[in-house]
Amino acid sequence: MSSRVKVEKQKRSGQPAEKQEGSQTFLYTRKRGYDITRDPHLNKGMAFSLEERQQLGIHGLLPPCVLSQDVQVLRVLRNYERQKCDLDRYILLMGLQDRNEKLFYKVLTSDIERFMPIVYTPTVGLACQQYGLAFRRPRGLFITIHDRGHISTLMQSWPENVIKAVVVTDGERILGLGDLGSYGMGIPVGKLALYTACGGVKPQECLPVMLDVGTDNEELLRDPLYIGLRHKRVRGKPYDDLLEEFMKAVTDRYGMNCLIQFEDFANANAFRLLNKYRDQYCTFNDDIQGTAAVAVAGLLAALRLTENKLSDHTVLFQGAGEAAMGIADLIVMAMKKEGTPTDVAIKKIWMVDSKGLIVKGRASLTHEKEQFAHPHEEMLKLEDVVKNIRPTVLIGVAAISGAFTEKIIKDMASFNDRPIIFALSNPTSKAECTAEQCYHLTEGRGIFASGSPFDPVTLPNGRTLYPGQGNNAYVFPGVALGVVACGVRYISDEIFLNTAEIIAQQVSDKHLEEGRLYPPLQTIQEVSIKLAVKIVEDAYKNNTASVFPEPENKEAFILSQIYSTDYDQFVVDSYSWPDEAMKIQTVNI
Repeated sequence: MSSRVKVEKQKRSGQPAEKQEGSQTFLYTRKRGYDITRDPHLNKGMAFSLEERQQLGIHGLLPPCVLSQDVQVLRVLRNYERQKCDLDRYILLMGLQDRNEKLFYKVLTSDIERFMPIVYTPTVGLACQQYGLAFRRPRGLFITIHDRGHISTLMQSWPENVIKAVVVTDGERILGLGDLGSYGMGIPVGKLALYTACGGVKPQECLPVMLDVGTDNEELLRDPLYIGLRHKRVRGKPYDDLLEEFMKAVTDRYGMNCLIQFEDFANANAFRLLNKYRDQYCTFNDDIQGTAAVAVAGLLAALRLTENKLSDHTVLFQGAGEAAMGIADLIVMAMKKEGTPTDVAIKKIWMVDSKGLIVKGRASLTHEKEQFAHPHEEMLKLEDVVKNIRPTVLIGVAAISGAFTEKIIKDMASFNDRPIIFALSNPTSKAECTAEQCYHLTEGRGIFASGSPFDPVTLPNGRTLYPGQGNNAYVFPGVALGVVACGVRYISDEIFLNTAEIIAQQVSDKHLEEGRLYPPLQTIQEVSIKLAVKIVEDAYKNNTASVFPEPENKEAFILSQIYSTDYDQFVVDSYSWPDEAMKIQTVNI
């Protein structure tokens, strides 16, 4: 289809249409006047030129001064600095996203390391807890258990006809905070903001979804500001029927290539839904697979410090939920790639849950836990398990603050020259230990990573270490960009192991010397592009891509998909003009 025909078709549908002319992008829209200034996809604030204001019918609706986007960024930053707490900063940025999308992403990408902790972990956890206060304007779709039988009709309420990525939650296990019901909508909104800021996925092609089936959180049910259904969670067949209808409704409207990312479902549903749908739809679970990829990436980088193979290590998990299982499965896959048999790899992984060490013969083990249950006496305390198992790698994913005690950290340092300690639980208040505790108690020998950001730590000898943040944002934006670009229909675990390897490769020797196990956050879009290019290359090589013809230059193909945060130039929709000559002239700019 030629660009002109494509533009004409989009214009007739009433959707904004873009057309590239050299380095300049022209945006066609049929909207006029007040509607332009209230549409976050189209609004440029005071950056509209005088010509655009006159042609779009907004002259007089704005002050006469024309401000450049750079000046607008400066104004946002000054307002941002005036805020008294991170929740206020979050609300300010979300308000900007509601008003002016291009400016919002321009601000985010201007200093992603500064703003990521605000729009996502850890501040998004606080924002979800306070969502009744932070809620200003609905974003995404709220689908309830009472909408069964009508979800396909409800999907028509969303104004965008092209959606390539959906992030969905039911709010039952938000970060380490538990059941937040409809307040959990902050997670899909935040994830998709990072799809764009870190991966360049176009925001208008993303859709956050909350599946509200109720909440078991009594405090929320009593909260007068609560925005969700006020009854206990619906489970069993009605719940499964809702999910089945939702998956079908999404793909009926947006196609089988539409990526559906599951986010913050409780353990009992997370594994089950992933196993049920992974071979039917283009889907993955970030808590299981995304967390696994970023954790294994950190381990692969750490191997350059321990100077051995992954299969030489013994790994102990504090926690045995979806994150732990996802990481463990990917570690096994990585060990197998080194040449270690599966059964040998599994024996190198131990887990501790709320009832203690997971061992053979212990009652009531789930299928997922059973595969990592080894012959051993039962032990209740993590301190005793660490001393007995003598792991080389300790990973915390149970959201138990302070679980890695001083004794545990010192014990890890006593039988390991370079103990690997990952405190991956979010938000910061749930971290198993701090970076300062790890570095000081191991006398600087600890190899540390966390789920939430920690400040640099200066040791008594004057050496400063920069703790690595195992942020899933290194994974899911790049995976999404690659998957949607070439139309991969089923996402394999190999994609996540490849992702872990690529992330680890971006860590330089200098980064490792500084304590970093991940590339600097400022480079995260470059990392995402590398991931996407690898996914596209493998997809065409393995015949799993569905977008044709196959692009010759895969990197150029990916770069052509990247969302631009620069303002577009508007061209008035010719169909509103009676003059036929003017209509032809406008279309052929």
